[in-house]
Amino acid sequence: MNCKTRRNIKKQRCEVIVGAQCGHAVLRGAHVYAPGIVSASKFMKAGDVVSVYSDIQGKCKKGAKEFDGTKVFLGNGISERSRDELFSGLPELKGIGIRMTEPVYLSPSFDNVLPSYLFLQNLPSALVTHVLNPQPGEKILDMCAAPGGKTTHIAARMCDQGEVIALDKISHKVEKIKQNASLLGLKSIRAFCFDGTKALKREMVGTEGEPPFLPESFDRVLLDAPCSGMGQRPSLACAWTLKEVVSYQPLQRKLLAAAAQLLRPGGVLVYSTCTVTLAENEEQVAWALEAFPHLQLQPQEPRIGGAGMAGAGLSPEQLQQLQRFEPSAAPLQSIDLDSLHGAREEDMIALANRDCIGFFIAKFVKCKSA
Repeated sequence: MNCKTRRNIKKQRCEVIVGAQCGHAVLRGAHVYAPGIVSASKFMKAGDVVSVYSDIQGKCKKGAKEFDGTKVFLGNGISERSRDELFSGLPELKGIGIRMTEPVYLSPSFDNVLPSYLFLQNLPSALVTHVLNPQPGEKILDMCAAPGGKTTHIAARMCDQGEVIALDKISHKVEKIKQNASLLGLKSIRAFCFDGTKALKREMVGTEGEPPFLPESFDRVLLDAPCSGMGQRPSLACAWTLKEVVSYQPLQRKLLAAAAQLLRPGGVLVYSTCTVTLAENEEQVAWALEAFPHLQLQPQEPRIGGAGMAGAGLSPEQLQQLQRFEPSAAPLQSIDLDSLHGAREEDMIALANRDCIGFFIAKFVKCKSA
């Protein structure tokens, strides 16, 4: 994701206020959809050029004609609806409310661009499936799969030959996985509404082929774990509490424990997050290696991220086997963007660190002697 900013945007007299969640989406390239609009100037008509702001504290009242609270400027756009249409009291409008023409961040919108052919992902997210390296005919588990970007990528990399089991514990997100699989014409994906921490069963009970599964049922397991998401960018504000941030580590360990036992000897487990904390990344790797001695850390291909962060007790050699993407890392200034083919490894790492979200990837293999 390119996070360069557009400067000297002329702010308009006509203002639209959107919620924080909508604001995040706009920063990352989306237009403003009508349900996300909280407030609009009293004179706004369809076709007006408007300035869009986000109410990051959630204090703007629905339908307000003006708002003087804390707001963050997101850019300018053209209104597709009048104020009267948006707040008429009729059933909530769907579709685009403001079509962004001058967003603050130069993040292009890929909305509905070749939806039957493409699934947009950040660079590290796409890298995860290459590190997992699924093969045709294998049985793969994606433990926390919604909305299905990595799931569909796995199936595509397998030439849609084999079986990809996708789990998520939120039903409407599971439907999204199924929709994306259908849209891309992938037949090997089976999605279930199921809690990944409970995906392991100890005896032959229940329906065969559906969760929970017996130990050593899968050739490869992807655990793109729930996390604090501190690597996501651009972002409007930090809304995390300490209690919320520390709640992820025990959940991730429950999922890792299930993943390690569901993996067949000789199989590959990939653990990834979109956060930058030591506790959710390197500390989890160190814990998994101690808790499950049959797991061994493996080098990753392709490699474009940086090494792991020290402080979790991992050796320098182990840290080099991890991939960490740091948005805050200072890039090399000598990158030649026109000659990336055959570029030096350090230049590729600098480019990745400069122009993507924060992310972490670890790859394990399960010893056959286990």
